[in-house]
Amino acid sequence: MSEIRLLSAPDFQALTRIWAGAYPGAKIVTEEERERFQEQALRLHEEDPTANFYGLFRDGRLLGIMCFYDFEVNFLGTLMPAGGVGQVAVDLLHKKEHVAKELIGFFLRHYRERGVPLLALYPFRPDFYRAMGFGYGPKMSQYRVPPAAFPRGPSKAHVRTLGPDDKEAIAACYDRVVRHTHGMMRRTEREMRGLFRRQENHIAGVELEGQLRGYLVYTFEHGDNFLTNDIHVREWIYETPQALSELLTFLHTQADQIRHVLVDTHDEDFHHLLLDPRDGSGRTIPSVYHQSNAQGVGLMYRVVDVPGILGRLAGHNFGGQTLMLELVVEDSFLPENAGRTLLRFEAGHLRRLEGGEPDVQVCLSIEDFSSLLAGTVAFRSLYDYGRARISDPDDVETVTRLFAVEQGPICMTHF
Repeated sequence: MSEIRLLSAPDFQALTRIWAGAYPGAKIVTEEERERFQEQALRLHEEDPTANFYGLFRDGRLLGIMCFYDFEVNFLGTLMPAGGVGQVAVDLLHKKEHVAKELIGFFLRHYRERGVPLLALYPFRPDFYRAMGFGYGPKMSQYRVPPAAFPRGPSKAHVRTLGPDDKEAIAACYDRVVRHTHGMMRRTEREMRGLFRRQENHIAGVELEGQLRGYLVYTFEHGDNFLTNDIHVREWIYETPQALSELLTFLHTQADQIRHVLVDTHDEDFHHLLLDPRDGSGRTIPSVYHQSNAQGVGLMYRVVDVPGILGRLAGHNFGGQTLMLELVVEDSFLPENAGRTLLRFEAGHLRRLEGGEPDVQVCLSIEDFSSLLAGTVAFRSLYDYGRARISDPDDVETVTRLFAVEQGPICMTHF
């Protein structure tokens, strides 16, 4: 019989052992490294109210661990609570004994019971979590281009180096962007401290009329010798075209000593910004498509309360559509989340969640519904792929417009 509970300080020695065995790439080998990891994990657990470690015990022995993170996210224009999970690890001697399955099941119900309808995680294996109802989030693109590929604007006069004294200005700038950007999570005090605790981080910001209106967080990556260096942009925030232009100019003017600039971004249109989007590999995809960037699947979303999350989206415009929709969601991993929900939309606004006769019925799995609602897949694609069913194929385009978003989710939070 399993028991899952909040960990206490004496459990963290076993937590460290499990983590070191499950992720040998973390290189927690020596006693000093183990003690340092244990202290850092315990400090996170005890000092950050938004992060808590839980463990699964059988016969009094800790067999699996995970950390819960409490977030506030802009989801389709509405700030709402969200839950995240990370540091999921299972004792090497107890793999394939459903430890991870029980941990994730507890995670889902923990937040559902607290009225938190949306969860997120970064998967060690996307297929593992997809089988538990998590849908794919936005793809991350990494561009690798020379500095000269960035357009040079008329000025970078307002760009300056930012330091710890600018923490409040950075936080305020970030928070303003969160409020109008789907998918972004509000930053915690722990994350703000981390920006400056990591000594490899450099921050360049644009201050206009006394207010920070954009910034870059970047690191240097070294090549074969001390003269060969790249800039890796880890975070890019801007509020105005002028702020963006000055940051682009800052990157453009690094051409004398910087070989490449690497940019990690969810922006699907980013290649339109570059003077030359080619990544320097010289590779082409038939017939003549020049390789521009690498892409990866990472962040995954899961809705754990279908009526609950839809009820929070009264301010969202669902494509200007007017119809009565019967939504049938299948959720075998969390059966209490499965079922039928009747939705009435008037000019795109959700008016009520029950009553009346539907104009159209849509059936799909929770993982696909989670991606559909987040705006990372179109309903037309789900229907064409055989992932969704609809009562009348003539209504496919209407339902596609209903769930379409202007911009997919953007997330800069790592956990």
